[in-house]
Order: sequence, then structure tokens, then C-alpha cells
Amino acid sequence: MRIGIYNNETAESQRVTKVLKAEMKRAGLIYVEKNPEVVITIGGDGTLLSAFHHYQKDLNNIRFVGIHTGHLGFYTDWRSFEIDDLVDSLVKDSGQAVSYPLLDMKATYSDGQTENYIALNESTIRNVTRTMVCDVFINNHLFENFRGDGLCISTPTGSTAYNKSVGGAIVDPNSVGFQLAEMASLNNRVFRTLGSPIIFGADAELILRLRDENGHVLTCDRDQWMLKSEKERYLTELSYKVSKQRIYFAQYRHNNFWNRVKDSFICGVH
Repeated sequence: MRIGIYNNETAESQRVTKVLKAEMKRAGLIYVEKNPEVVITIGGDGTLLSAFHHYQKDLNNIRFVGIHTGHLGFYTDWRSFEIDDLVDSLVKDSGQAVSYPLLDMKATYSDGQTENYIALNESTIRNVTRTMVCDVFINNHLFENFRGDGLCISTPTGSTAYNKSVGGAIVDPNSVGFQLAEMASLNNRVFRTLGSPIIFGADAELILRLRDENGHVLTCDRDQWMLKSEKERYLTELSYKVSKQRIYFAQYRHNNFWNRVKDSFICGVH
């Protein structure tokens, strides 16, 4: 089995990486930099997000394992003092895995060009110069005209991240779908939106048609773009749907999602 390691630059993560490589070598496990079967991330959820995007073209052939060297994360099951147990699990690996749905996003520009992205947690769209105005279509039918700070579109596992901060619902990751949450929508006698999170099923498509040419900030997980009108080329439309790809985690000791929610938001800090 080919094992890759993806770590952040903190001193603790560097130390754990060194220890892990030494223990893997003693156990006869193969460390590789290209075409791994298992990727071990060392850091936190941000490190795993970076690794996910680094390997996203080969997701069907990779299982992830997360070691956290800071606060307990939603994607990182192992702690830095459990290297021996993790290496033992790698030696006994039988291909076991748990998978979660992802989000496909397509951005369309005024010149007809399109760009495609994939999100593990969420995508957001905001306008930083004025109130954002867009038409919201669900399965090609106009649902509402949104006015407000912006919109957050998240996966079930991403529902505990930025989505939760803007008032979205927490969704069981065994559900296949995605969620739309509003950021400070403008609701009065003139402008009206639903004002509640919307959870879509596996076959739904969400389309956002933007009214303004300038000032939009688009994000996909940790990546961010400030979109400016250049020679009549500007963002006009975003479409979202459940991706055909999924992310896979090696299920040696993959913690229950609701235990993670309880530990992170109710039972105190780890």
C-alpha cells in the first residue's frame, strides 16, 4: 500500500511527520509523494481541506486519514500521541472506508466561458461593495429574488462549518444533498426572501443569476476570488449540484459524526 503524507508547517506537525515516517519505515510501509492509496494529513481540518484539493483529480483512488495537532477537527480522527496505533491500523488495512458527498459548482461568465470547482465544505458568494442581488432558481424555476450580504451553499459535512455560523442547519452526512443558507437577507415590505435554510436532495440543481457586474467575492472551501469586470467579462451565473465524486476516509476508527458535533459544540474544548 502506497501512503502519502500532507502536513502543515507548524513545528508540532513537522515533528509528528518525522515520527510517522520513521514508524512507517519500521513497519515496512511505503511512503510515496505521487499516486498514494492513502493520504495522511497532519494538522487540522484546514490541512485536510488543502490535501483534498491537492488530490481532487484522483479522489476515487484515495482514502484520507487525519491526525490533528491542534484542536479536535471534524475530519481528523487521530491524535499526535497515537502514531503507533495508526501505523498498526495501516499494516492491517483491508480497504475499509466511509464516504461523504461533495458539491459541484459551475461559474459562468458574460463571455460564455465556464469554470468548474468542487467543494468539501462550502461555497459562498458575496458582494463587498453593495447589497448583493441575484435571482434564485431551483431546478430551472425562479424561486426568489435575493437581496442581502450573500449566500452560503454547503455539503452535509460542511454544514458544521461556515454554514452553522450564518444560521444554517446541521445535516447528517449520511444524507446526500446540499444546503442553501442566507447571509443577512434584506426583508421588508418591498424585498422578501424565504429567510430559512433550504436543504436540497440528491437530484436538485440550484442556479444563482447575479444582477451586478462588480464587487463579487466567490469562495470554494479555503480558496477565494475577488471578481472584477474586465473588458466586459464578469460573473453572471453560479450553478450547484451534488457531485458525482465523493471523498473517502479510511475507516480504521472514523468517529461518529454526531459525537463530533457534541464534542465540538456542547461538551467543551479538546
